[in-house]
Amino acid sequence: MKYNLFLLLAIISCISLSCLEPEIEADILIINGTVYNGVDQKPTTECVAIKDDLIIYIGDANAISINAKMTIDADGLIVSPGFIDPHTHADRDLINEETSHNQPFLFQGITTVVVGNDGDSFYPTSKYRDLYDKQGLGTNAVLLFGHGTIREQVMGRSDRKATDNEMFQMRELAHQEMNAGAFGISTGLFYAPGSYSNSQEVIEIAKTVSEHNGIYDTHLRDESSYTVGLIPAIEEAIEIGRQAKLPIHISHIKCLGVDVWHQSAEIINRIESAQLEGIEVTANQYPYDASATGLKSAVVPRWGESGGTDSLFIRFENNRLRPRILQETKVNIERRGGADKLLIVKCEDTAYVGKNLLEISEILNISPEETVFNVLKTGYVRVASFNMNSDDIHAFMKRDWVFTGSDGNTGHPRKYGTFPRKYHKYVVQDEVIDIGFFINQSTSKTADAIRIKKRGRLVEGYYADIIIFNPKTFKDKADYKNAFQLAEGLEYSIINGKLTIDKREYNGKLNGKVLTK
Repeated sequence: MKYNLFLLLAIISCISLSCLEPEIEADILIINGTVYNGVDQKPTTECVAIKDDLIIYIGDANAISINAKMTIDADGLIVSPGFIDPHTHADRDLINEETSHNQPFLFQGITTVVVGNDGDSFYPTSKYRDLYDKQGLGTNAVLLFGHGTIREQVMGRSDRKATDNEMFQMRELAHQEMNAGAFGISTGLFYAPGSYSNSQEVIEIAKTVSEHNGIYDTHLRDESSYTVGLIPAIEEAIEIGRQAKLPIHISHIKCLGVDVWHQSAEIINRIESAQLEGIEVTANQYPYDASATGLKSAVVPRWGESGGTDSLFIRFENNRLRPRILQETKVNIERRGGADKLLIVKCEDTAYVGKNLLEISEILNISPEETVFNVLKTGYVRVASFNMNSDDIHAFMKRDWVFTGSDGNTGHPRKYGTFPRKYHKYVVQDEVIDIGFFINQSTSKTADAIRIKKRGRLVEGYYADIIIFNPKTFKDKADYKNAFQLAEGLEYSIINGKLTIDKREYNGKLNGKVLTK
């Protein structure tokens, strides 16, 4: 009798306690979606609950009581960590109050952009970090400092080796920039003034970055056959990682131009051999067969532009130097696949925009190499250069150490379309990779390589950077005729726990922030 009474009291007590168990209080609850967590290849149907800026619950919606201020029914939609873009030039928009919303990236599903790439950053980091914090950002931002930027601070744009004193000054600036919040250093060894440095200079500065547990992000010294060649440029990047003892991230990995087509297999072999050696090497790639850069950078010899654009035209007007400049420019045009492969996408003289170099040369009735300098006299000129092979693109894309990156810049559709294009063309249409792989290579893998903490995964306790997109309509709209079209198919974007894209519309909120190490 006493036993039965004790049992009854115990049951009543348990029922009472369960009734008193508090509900989870959430700001946003996502239900019924196909959930990819950024790590596993296969999806689940778990719900995701968000409170403040964190994910507080992932699991069975029926296993727990959740009281949410807002519920998003993601039936038929894909729920994913927000994409992280490791290579952008979005800082050129972020500094401007009118464009700091970063919509070209937002509508791709990007919630975090890395800026300061290609050796070119706004200086000093502290000034721009404070500006972004004060002004507000549409996406999160990770800041790198540029090797070319600090070299120019110390040495100008001179084509020579650094002295011991100049090396000391550049290392001190590297300490300064890392202490200000930079995640690492970027180099643009193809571009002046970074191209004027030797490997040892870069290694010594990279050692300073390593002391701060930073990363090394690089535009290779050569992606083609301009100077040292593509394979030696890969080896230089690996050697910098070996000697400086820091992670290496190769930006927009590619085989640029017919001279180096089909070298992807050799590059993959060398990188994976370095990984077995213990050197951390990763890369990013944009899913297009055309690159984009300044016309001057693409075809003008580096020695000719030493000292800047004014110096270039002084040399060009020199009757002794002009034939050499034109001949080397001609070779570089051929290296890019010919004048018809160089499409003008940005120019002060808008009459040139949308025409290739061959078409302009025919209009002006002069050679393509002479046309280059006529066009450059109008100011900064940007070109899309159609010079990549699909076999190499596919080979890199399938490696688990190659991530999605836009190199988003004005005039090329990749600024508006990279991530949805990769999904629509290479996952859905061509089936080169599957969706789980695509999402992982756009989220957690990138976060790990850049050293971004508690982002890139749908995990309890991680920051709530989450996107929800329609798998049937998520695709790019930007092309080479109109590169300024927002992508479509993104239903929701949640950044730091707050809605930014709501039912396919930008709500005007600046929910991003500058991330810290």
